[in-house]
Amino acid sequence: MKQVLRMLQLLRLYCSLFLFLCTFFNTTLFAQQQNASNKGIFTILDNNAEYLLKKSKAYSVSIGIVKDGKVYTKHYGEIDKGKGNKADNNTSFDVASVTKVMTGYLMAKAVLEKKVNLDDDIRKYLDGSFPNLAYKGIPVRIKDLISFQSAFDREIPDFSYLKKNIDDSTCFRIKKIDESYSKKQFLEDLKTIKLDTIPGKKHKYSNTSLELSALILEKVYNKNFETLLSESFFSETKMKETKRNIKIDNSLASGYNNNYLLMPNSFTNLWAAGGYRNSTMNDLIKFLRFELDPKNKIVQESQRNISNSESSWNGYFWDEIGVSENGKYCFKHGGAFGTNTLFIVYPELQIGICVIVNISGENTFGNLYETVVKIAEDLETTSTEKINYGYRLTEDKVIFSFEYNRKLDPKLIKSISVAGSFNDWNPERKDFKMHLKGNNIYELEVPKSQFEKGKTHAFKFVINQTSWINTPKYALNTDKTEDNNLTFKIE
Repeated sequence: MKQVLRMLQLLRLYCSLFLFLCTFFNTTLFAQQQNASNKGIFTILDNNAEYLLKKSKAYSVSIGIVKDGKVYTKHYGEIDKGKGNKADNNTSFDVASVTKVMTGYLMAKAVLEKKVNLDDDIRKYLDGSFPNLAYKGIPVRIKDLISFQSAFDREIPDFSYLKKNIDDSTCFRIKKIDESYSKKQFLEDLKTIKLDTIPGKKHKYSNTSLELSALILEKVYNKNFETLLSESFFSETKMKETKRNIKIDNSLASGYNNNYLLMPNSFTNLWAAGGYRNSTMNDLIKFLRFELDPKNKIVQESQRNISNSESSWNGYFWDEIGVSENGKYCFKHGGAFGTNTLFIVYPELQIGICVIVNISGENTFGNLYETVVKIAEDLETTSTEKINYGYRLTEDKVIFSFEYNRKLDPKLIKSISVAGSFNDWNPERKDFKMHLKGNNIYELEVPKSQFEKGKTHAFKFVINQTSWINTPKYALNTDKTEDNNLTFKIE
C-alpha cells in the first residue's frame, strides 16, 4: 500500500512538472512570436521613415501606429539640423487642421443629442440678420458646413490676396493679420460673405465653416467652445497635452518651409475650431484609439456617410472617408506653416497611423499620404511569394481578377473597375466595371482583340471610382514606375 501511495505521489509530481514545462515553453514561444512581430512592425516604421525623410527633405519624422490595440511609436532625424534634438512622444507639434476632427466630434454629439439637426438652416443659431447666407432662397445647412459644401465665396479673414504671390514672408504676414483679427470682426465680415452656388452641391474646403460651427455649438450648449472641448472631448480622450497658441520653446518643435526658413507658430483670437492647436504623439495616439472605437456612437456618427455618396464622403470635417483595399478609411491632413501631419484610421482593420514631418512645401502632403498608405499596406501584407497578379490569359480573353479582403465589409463596395492605358485610365467606364463572382472575388472578361498585341498594357483596380488600389509588393508584373502599375502583354 505504501508503495502504491509513493507511486501516486511521484506521478502527481511528474504531472505538475510536465504542466509547468508546457506552460513555460508556450509562454516563451508566445513571447518570441510577439517580439518577432514587434520587430517586424518597427522595421516597417524604419523603412518608411527613411523613405519619407529622403522624399520630403524634412529634418524630423515622427510615426505613431495603433494596431489591434497595441501602440508603436518612433522618431527619426532631428528637429533642428545639427542640434541632435530628436523628437519624442512629448514633443509638441502644430497639428493644424487635425483639430477639425475634434470639432466634428462635438458637432456629431450635438446632432445625436438633438441640440441641432443636420438639415437646420445655420441662421437659426446666429444672432442678427444674414440674408447673404442663402443662394436663391436655399440656405446653408448644418450638413453643408460639416461636409465642406457651404458655397462660401471666400474665407474670413480673407488671405487670398497674400497667397497670389507666395514667398518666404507670406506666413509671417498671415500671422500678423491673425494676431489682430477678432471675433467681432469675424461676425461683421460674415455679413459680407456671398454664396457662389447652391449649398450642398460643390465641395469647397472652408475654415470659415469650422469657426461658424464653434459659434453654433456655443449657442446650443450655452458654453464657450474651449469649455466644450475640455468637458466633452479632451476629458473623453484623456488628451492632456493638446493646447492652442503656445509659443515656440523647448517643448514645441520648430517647423520649416522648403527653403529651410524657420516658420512661425500659428495664432488666432477666434475659436480655433479648424486649427491653431498643438499636440504630441502621446495625445495623437490616444486620438487614434478613440477614433477606432466601434462602440462609441458619436465617433461612428462623425464618420458616417451623411451624403449617401457611392464614392467617398467627408463625414464631420474629415478630408475624406472612403473604401480602399484596407476597407473603410478616414483621413485628415493638418498643414501648418512649417509642419505637416497626416492622421488616418482604418476602423475595420483596427489600424490607426499618424505621421508628422517638420517641413511644409508644395509636395509635402503627397509625400505623407504615400507613406501612410505604404505603412498600411506593409502592416497587412503577409504573402512573400512573387506572382503575376491581377489577371490571367485564356485562348481568347484577358480575365482581370481582384479578391477583396474577406475580413472587410463588402457592403461598402459599390463598384470595382479596371482603369489602364487601354481606356484612358478612366474608372467610370461601364464596360470595364468588374462583376462579383462570389467569395469576395471580382472578375472582368475582355476579348484579347481589344488589346494591341506585343504592347505592354498598364492597369490598376479602382474601388467606388475613387480609391486606386495599390499594387501589392508580391506582384511580379509591374512597370517599375513611381506609380507602380500592374502590367500584362499579349504576344
